Amino acid sequence: MEDRKLTVRAVERALDILMCFTEATDLGLTEIAAKIGLHKSTVHRLLTTLEERGFVIRNAATEKYRLGIRIWELSTHMSRNEDPAVLLLPLMEKLRDRLGETVSLYIRDGDERIRIQAVQSMQAIRRVATVGARMPLSVGASSKVLVAFASTAELELLKKGPELQALADDETYWRQLEEIRAKGYATSYEEREPGAAAVAAPIMNHKGEITAALSVSGPVSRLSPETLHEFAPIIVEAGKEMGMLLP
Repeated sequence: MEDRKLTVRAVERALDILMCFTEATDLGLTEIAAKIGLHKSTVHRLLTTLEERGFVIRNAATEKYRLGIRIWELSTHMSRNEDPAVLLLPLMEKLRDRLGETVSLYIRDGDERIRIQAVQSMQAIRRVATVGARMPLSVGASSKVLVAFASTAELELLKKGPELQALADDETYWRQLEEIRAKGYATSYEEREPGAAAVAAPIMNHKGEITAALSVSGPVSRLSPETLHEFAPIIVEAGKEMGMLLP
């Protein structure tokens, strides 16, 4: 039993190392050890194994690690038939071309949201959205959509989590979520990031469950509060169209 526990712990630690690369492309041993809170010698042993198996690559010149070819090989065998990031990309590009701003797709993972797809604006000054980025659920148009349209059971769990627990007594926040459910979209204006604004709508599957949040974002110099509300009906309709493609 003890050996089994140790094996599971080793797997968890190895996965923690791989997850570090959702925030950066190249990382050194010291950086990885600091991120996951382990001694460098332990991390080095795990990295050596991952490197031997092709899951990470070490640059001898910089002594930094990056994801290896095995990660790509695994990803090529993922089912694409139900992957929103793949299914919805053409419609996201169509929306980008219509509105001229960056379009992003977010899903909820526990107390965070993850950007799983993005189509960048073609304008010189634009909001650059990094795929794989994780953000808190407490702020931002997409976060509010993911929370507002969550099921009652999911919402109760979220209220007990670290992100929303601090907002438990914030009547303004919960009233805002009710308004978002009624309107069908959410806006944010320099809430999470100075100089950036966004408007988001839910993408619901055929069961009426929220699958993702569709967001259009850009600099506040172009996306005034008035412009966000002008864009909103277009994004809501795009979200409905995308939802029809989901299983």
